[in-house]
Amino acid sequence: MKTRNLIRTVLALCATVAGLSGCALPAVQPWEKGQLARPDMLIQGDGLATRFNEHIYASKEAASGGSAVGGGGCGCN
Repeated sequence: MKTRNLIRTVLALCATVAGLSGCALPAVQPWEKGQLARPDMLIQGDGLATRFNEHIYASKEAASGGSAVGGGGCGCN
């Protein structure tokens, strides 16, 4: 029984150390921010692909401006 408690304690300690190790990421330095400001680092991607995806979404929703708030459509997703 004592061995089982020791194993549980070691596993809990390992899980805690593994969970806290992800919190030790370094902050972005000022000279690194130029890399993050590049157009290819945007979340939305390039403009052509964004317009294409919005066109497909609006066509499927059968409404003008279906990607914004207040769009129309049948609501049967």
